[in-house]
Amino acid sequence: MRREIREELKDRGFSRRDFARLAALMTAGASLPFYNESALAQDLKAIGRIPTDAVKINANENPMGPCPAAIEAITAIVRQGGRYLFEQTYAFVEAMAQAEGVPEDHVLPFPGSSDPLHRAVLAFTAPTRPLVTANPGYEAPEKAAQFIGARTIQVPLRKDYSHDPKGMVEAGPNAGVIYVCNPNNPTGTVTRREDLDYIVANKPKGCVVLIDEAYIHFTTATSPATDLVAAGKDVIVLRTFSKLYGMAGLRAGAAIARPDLLEKLRNYGGLGIMPATGMAGAVASLKDRSLVAERRKVVADIREDLCAWMQKKGYGFIPSEANMILVDGRRPGRQMARDMIAYKVAVGRAWPALPNHVRVTIGTRDEMARFKVALERVMEA
Repeated sequence: MRREIREELKDRGFSRRDFARLAALMTAGASLPFYNESALAQDLKAIGRIPTDAVKINANENPMGPCPAAIEAITAIVRQGGRYLFEQTYAFVEAMAQAEGVPEDHVLPFPGSSDPLHRAVLAFTAPTRPLVTANPGYEAPEKAAQFIGARTIQVPLRKDYSHDPKGMVEAGPNAGVIYVCNPNNPTGTVTRREDLDYIVANKPKGCVVLIDEAYIHFTTATSPATDLVAAGKDVIVLRTFSKLYGMAGLRAGAAIARPDLLEKLRNYGGLGIMPATGMAGAVASLKDRSLVAERRKVVADIREDLCAWMQKKGYGFIPSEANMILVDGRRPGRQMARDMIAYKVAVGRAWPALPNHVRVTIGTRDEMARFKVALERVMEA
């Protein structure tokens, strides 16, 4: 462990006894014991093995898959798979920087966005610098904080299920990271831009605002936060191509931030070569200027049809701006998941703050038609 890193860890409240364990973390990468994105995406304990012919609307995947241009680019790059193809990563950084209006040294590529999310928590929280997050919210950052002994402070969402900016700032006067998922996972609700600006303007000194924009492309109700990065703020924006772009299995994403903040992420696990298929597909996706709007409309149309049907049936749900919706199953979430899988429909998990709500991904029209049939049978049983 380099001397400057040891000094930085001491400043964050870690003891010398922690150094060996943290040194191991810095070389562990994706083998970290809390790095388990697939386990978070679906609660397999609730439903067991999912039948191969089941409707899988449990993991916020996009059944549309990669766009045609991305498929073409991926297919072409596979033929060159015997080489490392570093240039694909460089092309991705260039395309991402141009799309987001930031310098190229403000983009650090990753295989998805979960890796940099964990790294940010490891890099900026500590026993003396807690993580502040929303409740309910995505649990991955809390698991990373717990592993290094950093406290997590959960702040309830507001009545409209948006983040509470004042509550988050006041809850952690010495916070190391304030985490905002926007739109939020699992509620799919949007936090307004003025609320993000409030957090950035009033956060504790030295605190990093970690803005997870995995679902940002599904909404027009708020603007991306990458301009805060361009303005030099203490902000890290996370992006992934797993959601709207339909590349969950191909692993492409990025952290967007000032170079000094990105350098701290590099300390935890280093950076290996990115999958050439993911980088090629991501570049092709970014070049398709109509893709986001087209797919946003497809998802919104299916989502609104589902919501209108549930409202007519009298079923409870939380309105969403993303590719998911929380449905009130009127019973514990795991029981709801088991009841639905009996009809070969796999739905997502529940959160402690909303124990009777299960997260349902917006699938194809045919998939949602099967979901309606199963839901009606379960709810009316």
